[in-house]
Amino acid sequence: MKKWGTSIFSKLILMLNLAVVALSTNSGDFHLFYFVQQWLGSYCDQNGEKCCYPVTGKPGADFTIYGLWPYYNDGSFPYNCGGDNFNEALIKPMQDRLRKEWPSVTCPDIGRKFWVHEWNKHGTCSKSVLDEIPYFQAALNLKYKINLLQALAEAGITPNNQIYSLESVKNAIAHNTGFHPWIDCNHSVQGSSQIWQVSMCVDRSGTRLMDCPFVPKGRGGCDSMIKFPSF
Repeated sequence: MKKWGTSIFSKLILMLNLAVVALSTNSGDFHLFYFVQQWLGSYCDQNGEKCCYPVTGKPGADFTIYGLWPYYNDGSFPYNCGGDNFNEALIKPMQDRLRKEWPSVTCPDIGRKFWVHEWNKHGTCSKSVLDEIPYFQAALNLKYKINLLQALAEAGITPNNQIYSLESVKNAIAHNTGFHPWIDCNHSVQGSSQIWQVSMCVDRSGTRLMDCPFVPKGRGGCDSMIKFPSF
């Protein structure tokens, strides 16, 4: 009788654990955001890619928004959560700022399709916290708050096609922001590892920087010495 009772208890515990796992995969239970900025000079100087500037002209030499991505607490992330369509009319008041801070240089120039893609793939998974307007506004606010180019310049790291240590790049950003970044690299046409994307962890409200509790899956790829190409 005792063994039977123990068996039933064990099964109940297992069922509860499975229920917790099932709930954790719900997009509303994401743990944090990764706010990702990219250096367009590295995107435009990688093997196999061609750069096309927007109709408004070549973007300024600055880091630009790449995405605001919700993540689970195990390093994975939800995507394409559906349930809502991108409404371009809602973001018209901020379109000029988005064109400057969140441009696309893919070929052919996809313009607003970049925002549609990011909202459909990532934004829809954060709707328990941020609807469309607050989602894009949060990304803009974070861009204004985290000035990567200035942080690096203060440490003597500038986009001049020179080689810098990965550790010095991380330390410069951490010193300026108070939080450690994750750096992603691609490779130049000549094969050099170069700084491309910088990710910072942000709390569920999309407003406050926080320490990253895990390495996001599929991120990294940098050598110990990396190039900072001009743009």
